[in-house]
Amino acid sequence: MALHVKKGDTVKVLSGNDKGKQGVVKEALPREGRVIVEGINLRWKHKKPSQQNPKGQRVQEECSIHASNVARVGGDAKPASAKPTAAKKSKKAAK
Repeated sequence: MALHVKKGDTVKVLSGNDKGKQGVVKEALPREGRVIVEGINLRWKHKKPSQQNPKGQRVQEECSIHASNVARVGGDAKPASAKPTAAKKSKKAAK
């Protein structure tokens, strides 16, 4: 499935808890139809204690959101349905 956004694009979130926020696409996942946007859809990840980190910790990380919930913004933003229009020729039956 091809996505309308790619890594590095600036996008605006159209729906969900972060509606209206903008961010840069960190990663595009075309097979799942999802994108990871910097600073959007943050979740807490609990890390187990280890020898390097004996106390453990809570880390915030970005989770993916569906690509249909974001729209490109900026100078190169074009709607997906925008196509060059050409003058239509009228077709008449030849006698």
